[in-house]
Amino acid sequence: MLYSCRVLSVAAASAVVFAVPGLAEPVTANGLGPSVFTAPGTVPTSVYKHYYNSPTATSAQPQPVVSDPVSHEIYPLELTDPATLPKNNTHDPHVLPPKASSRQLLESAFQQVLSIVNSPAFESNNCARCQAALQVGKFLALAAPEEGPAFAVRVCQHFNFNKDCATQFGIFQLGSVITQVVANADVGGLDGQAICSHFLSGLCPAPTTTPLNLTNWFAKPKPNPLPAAKKPSGKRLKVLHISDMHIDPRYANGAEANCTSGLCCRENNFNTQSLNVTVSPAPRFGAYRCDSPFSLVMSALQAIPVLAGTERTGFDFTLYTGDLVSHDAENQLSRDYVLYTEALMYDLFRKMLGTGPVYAALGNHDSYNQAQDAPHSLNGKLADQFSWNYDHVAALWEHEGWLPRSAVELARAHYAAYMVKRRDGLRVITLNTDLWYSANYFNYINMTNPDLSGMLRFLTDELQAAEDAGDSVWIAGHVLTGWDGSNPLQNPTDLFYQIVDRFSPHVIKAVFFGHTHEDQVMIYYANNATSINAETAGAVGWIGPSVTPLTNLNSGFRVYEVDSETFDILDAHTWKSDVNAFSQLDGQHAFGPTFEYEYSTRAAYGGVVEGWGPNDPLNATWWHRVTEGMEKDPSLVTTFNTFQGKSSVRTAACTGDCATAKICYIRSGSVPIAKQNCQSGFGSVQS
Repeated sequence: MLYSCRVLSVAAASAVVFAVPGLAEPVTANGLGPSVFTAPGTVPTSVYKHYYNSPTATSAQPQPVVSDPVSHEIYPLELTDPATLPKNNTHDPHVLPPKASSRQLLESAFQQVLSIVNSPAFESNNCARCQAALQVGKFLALAAPEEGPAFAVRVCQHFNFNKDCATQFGIFQLGSVITQVVANADVGGLDGQAICSHFLSGLCPAPTTTPLNLTNWFAKPKPNPLPAAKKPSGKRLKVLHISDMHIDPRYANGAEANCTSGLCCRENNFNTQSLNVTVSPAPRFGAYRCDSPFSLVMSALQAIPVLAGTERTGFDFTLYTGDLVSHDAENQLSRDYVLYTEALMYDLFRKMLGTGPVYAALGNHDSYNQAQDAPHSLNGKLADQFSWNYDHVAALWEHEGWLPRSAVELARAHYAAYMVKRRDGLRVITLNTDLWYSANYFNYINMTNPDLSGMLRFLTDELQAAEDAGDSVWIAGHVLTGWDGSNPLQNPTDLFYQIVDRFSPHVIKAVFFGHTHEDQVMIYYANNATSINAETAGAVGWIGPSVTPLTNLNSGFRVYEVDSETFDILDAHTWKSDVNAFSQLDGQHAFGPTFEYEYSTRAAYGGVVEGWGPNDPLNATWWHRVTEGMEKDPSLVTTFNTFQGKSSVRTAACTGDCATAKICYIRSGSVPIAKQNCQSGFGSVQS
């Protein structure tokens, strides 16, 4: 309803407004008008022709009908009605900047990183700078993932993080992996801190271990008392442990074996101090700074059955703890190169080692990109991006007759990890340890979860099934969980340690790794090693020697003697070949490398363990007592150090702090324990 009033001219309206009789004081002498004016009780209604309400009502303010003289628009009551205040202005345009192209986003992201680096607001807090820069990278990875690799390369080049950024982080190398990880990680939280610590020159301090919540992790408590131990059968199995073949099908005889950087014995790598003359020609059977040529691999596989006495019988079974593929640079690797190596090596194992299954675990180099494996929790296509490899090795293991269908299906579903129950009652569980390896970028997504991949859930469930059935278990993987703590991540190895404690010693009889190329051992204790002694020692982690000589090591392998009923290890025999002598074998065909017996574990260390019979197991208690002997007699550490490098002439001596640290490493089965208890810097004998 509109209220109408008589329309006056502007002059007349002014006269009405300013000439209300009887309310103004007399005009003053200064000509300014009266000193006081009292307005009427109602507004001058004649100012507007129409009103939306009664202009003289005292219950509400007048609402005149206003017409815009320019647009000729009559503004509606809804615009000013006090009873209907607007919530959102959906009528007017709200101008946004134009959508940026992917290239513009890349340029802007890079400039923002430079601004963050140069901003005085961060003062000396480089960790905050790094995580803020990762936030920029995250938004670019989400908005324009195709530019992620280019961004990684530009940042790398600008800050000189790598000598060849394009080769390392381009789209054809790790650029796509980094883009995925940054897009999915909590870069402002623990994930970002860990990335900045591990991959970006230590810009953040290393994160501390996240406290574990084991509520409901285990289906049942640990039996108390433990089940009665099985009685030894007196019959001994022979089990071969080989690791880290790293066959190099691109090995070039006569190429530089003492190159300045990268993998030597390759046509493309040189000694920069002697570009025109080869300083050390690559011997036909290998060298200390090179991976295994085909000739060394074949020599080792020929020697193993003869030396182990299994030419006619074959091994009862073989453990291969990973790393078939050579240490190529990222730009030289491909899926086909990995698949070729897998097909070649597993075929050679079957042909050369005789009967008996090979239970193999993937190593960090047995993937492309190397060391990368993505958790299924990423979902969609990203979850299955490495299934090409899991499917391939599972099919190869089935083809060679090593695994039943049930284990093959587990391997396809669990990152090439599986459980196989042997006819003799032993269960072998293999793990893909890339899923706790510090070089796997995918492990930096949701790091507060120690088992994002679900692999340790799989392990726990299989161990529970074994306990329920009264079976014994061997666990095999590649990247070790502890020692000096330099290889894996804290949170998952902390959880693994608790799992081993829960199921040792009555279920888990031994754990096996490779990766370091060195001959090492670890002990797992009860209650997170809060009390380290012979009584709390629960399980042993055996780290097998490598066939590859890289770096400065001899070539070697090991055979275990195992009781066929308890599956305890009764002795371990290690052989080695002196790589320093390989150059003498060139130019003739009569002789190849000599593999010779290096030592018996029982004979080398058992003299310090009192009350241990010849058929008692080399279990965790035995190994702890060996470390007590080392504390009393440092010469035992010297012996251990020599064997660690497989008696290489290039292994340096270990005394003083090194000897103390070495004993501590043996007693450290997880990263948190190693970091808490041990002095760093003495983990490897490779120089």
